[in-house]
Amino acid sequence: MARLADYFVLVAFGPHPRGSGEGQGQILQRFPEKDWEDNPFPQGIELFCQPSGWQLCPERNPPTFFVAVLTDINSERHYCACLTFWEPAEPTQEVVCTEDATEREEEADEGGLVQLSPATPATPGQLFAPKTLVLVSRLDHAEVFRNSLGLIYTIHVEGLNVGLENVIGNLLTCIIPLAGGSQRTISLGAGDRQVIQTPLADSLPISRCSVALLFRQLGITNVLSLFCAALTEHKVLFLSRSYQRLSDACRGLLALLFPLRYSFTYVPILPAQLLEVLSTPTPFIIGVNAAFQAETQELLDVIVADLDGGTVTVPECVHIPPLPEPLQSQTHSVLSMVLDPDLELADLAFPPPTANASSLKMQDKELRAVFLRLFAQLLQGYRWCLHMVRIHPEPVIRFHKAAFLGQRGLMEDDFLMKVLEGMAFAGFVSERGVPYRSTDLFDELVAHEVARMRADENHPQRVLRHVKELAEQLYKNENPYPAVAMHKVQRPGEASHLRRVPRPFPRLDDGMVQWIVDQAAAKMQGAPPAVKAERRTTVPSGPPMTAILERSSGLHGNSARRLEVVRNCISYVFEGKMLEAKKLLPAVLRALKGRAARRCLTQELHLHVQQNRAVLDHQQFDFVVRMMNCCLQDCTSLDEHGIAAALLPLVTAFCRKLSPGVTQFAYSCVQEHVVWSTPQFWEAMFYGDVQTHIRALYLEPAEDQDHLQVGDASTQEDERSALDVASEQRRLWPTLSREKQQELVQKEESTVFSQAIHYANRMSYLLLPLDSSKSRLLRERAGLGDLESASNSLVTNSMAGSVAESYDTESGFEDAETCDVAGAVVRFINRFVDKVCTESGVTSDHLKGLHVMVPDIVQMHIETLEAVHRESKRLPPIQKPKLLRPRLLPGEECVLDGLRVYLLPDGREEGAGGSGGGPALLPAEGAVFLTTYRVIFTGMPTDPLVGEQVVVRSFPVATLTKEKRISVQTPVDQLLQDGLQLRSCTFQLLKMAFDEEVGSDSAELFRKQLHKLRYPPDIRGTFAFTLGSTHAPGRPPRTTKDKGPSLRTLSRNLVKNAKKTIGRQYVTRKKYNPPSWEHRGQPPPEDQEDEISVSEELEPSTLTPSSALKPSDRMTMSSLVERACCRDYQRLGLGTLSSSLSRAKSEPFRISPVNRMYAICRSYPGLLIVPQSVQDNALQRVSRCYRQNRFPVVCWRSGRSKAVLLRSGGLHGKGVVGLFKAQNTPSPGQSQADSGSLEQEKYLQAVVSSMPRYADASGRNTLSGFSSAHVGGHGFLRPQRAALYIIGDKAQLKGVRPDPLQQWELVPIEVFEARQVKASFKKLLKACVPGCPAAEPGPASFLRSLEDSEWLIQIHKLLQVSVLVVELLDSGSSVLVSLEDGWDITTQVVSLVQLLSDPFYRTLDGFRLLVEKEWLSFGHRFSHRGAHTLAGQSSGFTPVFLQFLDCVHQVHLQFPMEFEFSPFYLKFLGYHHASRRFRTFLLDSDYERIELGLLYEEKGERRGQQACRSVWEYVERLSRRTPVFYNYMYAPEDAEVLRPYSNVSNLKVWDFYTEETLAEGPPYDWELAQGPPEPPEDERPDGAAPQSRRRVVWPCYDSRPRAQPDAISRLLEELQRLEAELGRPPERWKDTWDRVKAAQRLEGRPDGRGTPSSLLVSSVPHHRRSLGVYLQEGPVGSTLSLSLDSDQSSGSTASSSRQAARRSTSTLYSQFQTAESENRSYEGTLYKKGAFMKPWKARWFVLDKTKHQLRYYDHRVDTECKGVIDLAEVEAVAPGTPTMGAPKTVDEKAFFDVKTTRRVYNFCAQDVPSAQQWVDQIQSCLSDA
Repeated sequence: MARLADYFVLVAFGPHPRGSGEGQGQILQRFPEKDWEDNPFPQGIELFCQPSGWQLCPERNPPTFFVAVLTDINSERHYCACLTFWEPAEPTQEVVCTEDATEREEEADEGGLVQLSPATPATPGQLFAPKTLVLVSRLDHAEVFRNSLGLIYTIHVEGLNVGLENVIGNLLTCIIPLAGGSQRTISLGAGDRQVIQTPLADSLPISRCSVALLFRQLGITNVLSLFCAALTEHKVLFLSRSYQRLSDACRGLLALLFPLRYSFTYVPILPAQLLEVLSTPTPFIIGVNAAFQAETQELLDVIVADLDGGTVTVPECVHIPPLPEPLQSQTHSVLSMVLDPDLELADLAFPPPTANASSLKMQDKELRAVFLRLFAQLLQGYRWCLHMVRIHPEPVIRFHKAAFLGQRGLMEDDFLMKVLEGMAFAGFVSERGVPYRSTDLFDELVAHEVARMRADENHPQRVLRHVKELAEQLYKNENPYPAVAMHKVQRPGEASHLRRVPRPFPRLDDGMVQWIVDQAAAKMQGAPPAVKAERRTTVPSGPPMTAILERSSGLHGNSARRLEVVRNCISYVFEGKMLEAKKLLPAVLRALKGRAARRCLTQELHLHVQQNRAVLDHQQFDFVVRMMNCCLQDCTSLDEHGIAAALLPLVTAFCRKLSPGVTQFAYSCVQEHVVWSTPQFWEAMFYGDVQTHIRALYLEPAEDQDHLQVGDASTQEDERSALDVASEQRRLWPTLSREKQQELVQKEESTVFSQAIHYANRMSYLLLPLDSSKSRLLRERAGLGDLESASNSLVTNSMAGSVAESYDTESGFEDAETCDVAGAVVRFINRFVDKVCTESGVTSDHLKGLHVMVPDIVQMHIETLEAVHRESKRLPPIQKPKLLRPRLLPGEECVLDGLRVYLLPDGREEGAGGSGGGPALLPAEGAVFLTTYRVIFTGMPTDPLVGEQVVVRSFPVATLTKEKRISVQTPVDQLLQDGLQLRSCTFQLLKMAFDEEVGSDSAELFRKQLHKLRYPPDIRGTFAFTLGSTHAPGRPPRTTKDKGPSLRTLSRNLVKNAKKTIGRQYVTRKKYNPPSWEHRGQPPPEDQEDEISVSEELEPSTLTPSSALKPSDRMTMSSLVERACCRDYQRLGLGTLSSSLSRAKSEPFRISPVNRMYAICRSYPGLLIVPQSVQDNALQRVSRCYRQNRFPVVCWRSGRSKAVLLRSGGLHGKGVVGLFKAQNTPSPGQSQADSGSLEQEKYLQAVVSSMPRYADASGRNTLSGFSSAHVGGHGFLRPQRAALYIIGDKAQLKGVRPDPLQQWELVPIEVFEARQVKASFKKLLKACVPGCPAAEPGPASFLRSLEDSEWLIQIHKLLQVSVLVVELLDSGSSVLVSLEDGWDITTQVVSLVQLLSDPFYRTLDGFRLLVEKEWLSFGHRFSHRGAHTLAGQSSGFTPVFLQFLDCVHQVHLQFPMEFEFSPFYLKFLGYHHASRRFRTFLLDSDYERIELGLLYEEKGERRGQQACRSVWEYVERLSRRTPVFYNYMYAPEDAEVLRPYSNVSNLKVWDFYTEETLAEGPPYDWELAQGPPEPPEDERPDGAAPQSRRRVVWPCYDSRPRAQPDAISRLLEELQRLEAELGRPPERWKDTWDRVKAAQRLEGRPDGRGTPSSLLVSSVPHHRRSLGVYLQEGPVGSTLSLSLDSDQSSGSTASSSRQAARRSTSTLYSQFQTAESENRSYEGTLYKKGAFMKPWKARWFVLDKTKHQLRYYDHRVDTECKGVIDLAEVEAVAPGTPTMGAPKTVDEKAFFDVKTTRRVYNFCAQDVPSAQQWVDQIQSCLSDA
């Protein structure tokens, strides 16, 4: 029973003490005056009566009513019902307000309480003051309070003849029951009658209609998010203009949270003066008047629900976790069925008559029922996770959170995790965990209805039925008597508040009220207390838990077979069948990824423990430990599946004897797991064990037989659980005698105490490392050092995934160095002991005793461990595999001998036996070696089932791009070890974990040495130099140190002597003469001092220069001429050195030695091609206009169109750009820069004049519209092309307006910079060689990351620009490429253009020459871009050259028959340009190479076995032995200019980036590649008879080309073998090949069977394609149309048809094998003129009317068509004229021309009649079409 109301208070308006305009509330009277003992008077009522502040008001407002809630210090809620009415203000009150009454009015308007009535106002200037009647109660009967206060107000207003004191006295003495469903009628003595119904159960909240209203105001989604926010402890703020609505919304939200109680700040109506409460850090549910919305704006972490506007605003920084699926969607749909039943029927054609909707009250209960079901589903089975820690004197209950989440399968769920950690749930456990108490609806639901809810899940109607049933019960709880007798309460008349009340509310007689109260109190004392006996029962536990969503466990759906494997392996181990066990072990370790297998393992191991001890031999011990480690590896720190808990007793049971008296237990080998350092795990374990022992205390001895069997006892249905035992004990407790009670309490307490000692021991076992000096382990553990943070934060990532940074960065201890392990463990254990003992009610004396004990336990254990550690060191080490030593190159030396490591799989699937098939070669166990040249791993797979395969992975030290420390688990023992991840730019990744025997200092030494070798301080420290230093025969070996200076002084002498000579003789031309390129490699001979020969120039008419040279100099001069540039210039007809010296004026260009001293431009070669007309002294001035002084020089000339290709650096600000920008005449005071640009203009003019076509090029055209931005569009060149196009950077040429009088034109294009290449390459590396497996395996993620890298886009741009330049050159215009500094992209473009335009560069010699000329001589900065030395370390690796090779590879793919070299050659160069094995690609320019003495190396005979220093020399040597660099499909078409497709869709990822051979490492160091793949049959290692020649070729392990060579290589090998058998000296493969090829040409037999030559008939269709840009000569004038890469564009329709024709002949009709079977309408021999500069040739022509084409063959029986003229393209057939080289004997009239859209074909028949016949046939064919 309880009082209906505790206090009645009258509060009125009073002036503010500080005299401000605001008023304040004053309590006029309160009854009773004295506080009740059990319930003191709540403070601050006057604030809550007028939450918006006390203000006077110009109108008389209608009375208002609302209920505010105050919470006292004991978290009891007090309901304050406030009825406010207005009375005329007294004069004293008015004085306060006149000052700013106007302002007040405005405020009052804003405050939502004031409703101005239309009635006539009182006397003008009259103000009204609020007065409030307040009832304070602990019961929530709002309607009764409204009626009672209303009655008091009515008596006052209507002047009824009833004493107010009596009414108030009766109200304060009214006693009503709390619950039980009784009905009570009360009367306050004013002729009124009210019926109060009490709820059936007071645990269920009373909501009336508040939940339904909340849903109406906010909608389903919003209420759900508020629900989740309140449960996960966020701050929720309601806004509304109505106070009543605020109270209802807060009440509704609390009702939804049932059965959890909200335990934070709860203020449904917050007064304005207390708004700062909103910035409190704790969660809250608060309501505030919408008038104060502005003040709530700046709250950053508060969720604001606006009830009037129906919105919920969640700030950005707040994340509300949603309900776990499928509950979220199920709840949503059920809610919508309840709120909107018509939704299902809305679309029906014939909707049924609508059933009448539930009343608001009923709907309210239905909504609550939905949430009640939701909680039952969420918390189903929670009682199985309760730990009874104490039963007497009071139950102490703990909840095993991890087990609950684990068994529900919701470990990852953010929502449930937060709910379980929240205060509300803690309250739920302590309130509802009690085993013996009264139960309510929720207990029934969670225990008995779970199965029904699960069954109903997919049947909405059944769910709805269930919801309605629950709603009925909830409704009945609130309204137990539906037919209620009517209330009878007087109410004031209409508009009574407007009537003038004669007097204010009277002052009541205190004494009278007090007397009534006292009377009632006296009466109560006499009566016996009416206590209704509570019905207490044992709370049902319900069925055991199930996962909320049956998730298939994916990969490891542990089949019975897997469990069988685990069982077998364990039985083999304990039976001592070690070999069998070893075979099964890998399968077991894989199976243990699944939960069922791990459980099975713990159960099986339990069977082998007798009397808590199992002694094993060493091998058994190792096996058991490995399996345990594997089990624990996947345990999270919370151990939600109880695996670590099950293993805990086992790790202290399994042991091995190390020596007499020294035993090692398994725990010393399984410490490296995060779970052991997690306090929550230990607490749960401790409470679980305590529960087992407490239960045993109370069980009868008969039942107690096997309670210690961990897995079974607690779950057996028929046996009484701990909760049942506890419930029984609580029932008996009151009946026990005092002594018995004391005895039980002591027994329980000593049980807990003994367990605490036991756990202190256990924890010291698992936390103290075997070697206590090795503090590493502890420092990595988050939990030990910083328990506070660890216990609150959830450490969920498993150890395997965590990457520990280097130890010194973040240790958990105060001082990492002198870390005292024992101290840390003692602190950890003490904290644990403190926590659990306080919670379990251990006495403080016992606790002190424990604190004294813990350090002793730890110390004792450390001493035991020392002995174990000492003895375990003496154990013979486990037989580790022998280290396999890698094969080294001659001259390569080991720097660090093998460090034992595990090579772990990275993101590439192949090696790990992924989708690529093949076995799991990785992880592999072996060693890593560091040599002067490479980092090499050699080892064998750890999986014994794979076999004895040797795994090799290596890369040159110089290619290392990134090294990072990682912390990973070793594959065998699952221990956490330090590791290294090394990434190389040869697309290799070594992800290694160091073996435990490798100390951290060795690992550190490895890193330091690696770094030192990767970035030597000077280029002389690289392998290419140190390699040769020991191999210089004929002189005492120099040490590396003094080798450098000797070279330097030598080159210094060279230059000094040169200067002397130049000073001595005034001569016009002096020249360096480096030796020929074949003889680089040794330092220069000491005796030859003066390396610069000077030609004394005599009269050129009388003497040739060579005769003027001294004999010794002539050799050096010739060697200069032999330098790459010079030989190429001579080949291209750009002048020879002799013609330059004698200034033969006929040549347009000359070779200028102006840069002989590298004075003008250090990065250019010594000899340059410049226009004949330009003097050397002018070049100096021109060079100033260009970046790095790289002025335009000619590097190639087209043999056909005679157009030249020039290269230069980009322009400086002034220069051409200035010259184009400043169109006006130069001013008189012209600066030097302007004169420079004039020089430059003259220079360009000279270039233009040197071109043969310039003479007839009158007028000019514009090449507009080409920029890489709109490459797809068409730019058109006017019929007359410019003589010179300058390709420059768009950014540089901004705002340039070409002058129509110039002969050159600018083509601005967008190019990428070197840093973009670098960034793109980094991403490409990560895409091709990812460090860890992708989130979703499969090709998609690779392709996505490849696209992100933008590498192929850069290749596309390069090819596109190159094709543009090729087209321009082909059409006869010259091109100057002038981009960036002239040494990166310029070099790429210029080299590609030459490769596409000139077939010579597509041969082996030509390509070498191209690289030497354009890349080496013209100063591409190899050392800088490759970061070869310490200085370049910061700039990083930028693979400009590799990108060029990739472009060449793309062209090679599209034109496989145009290249003499194979794709392997490109990969070889790609690998070695970065490897620093050869000196070729070192340093940044010829100047630097001369300075180091690299260009003049000793002549003289070559020693056979000396290590090659030049990559070319190496290629040459290797090519003599093997055709690996040769392309057998090489069959070039004469003078073909290649135009490759450059669209990204046409580009392929280069296999250089993705392929790998684990059998022998990269195949580019040929000496290291293994011998023939299989041993010859007679010497099989096992001595068995040869079975078969077949062998397995594994992807990514074997080298495919070596294991399965192509037919030609196979035949050449066969020939060599046969020659060796016959004893003949083997012939070189190249000679054999050339001979066979020649024979093939001569024979030309139709059937090629029986000879190897048949292989040479290329079956590859000619996929020659004319691509890219087409410059076509049309019928009208000569138009140049530029259409890039779009076959559909108008400019290239003809081309696509030609291409189609090509394709059609080669592929569609390839089935017609013999000559006869083809459609031949007319055929015969014709002479055909070849392309430009080619001779006439007789060919066999076939006119085919069916296919509408003219085909030609080499001879009549040739089966392969050599070319096709599509008749669709023929425009005319006309008589022709003989040209040069035509057959002499034939009549002129036998010549005729066929003109197509592309070109004119010249033909000649054998005589005039046959010519006429051919013309007629072709014409008729055309007319047919």
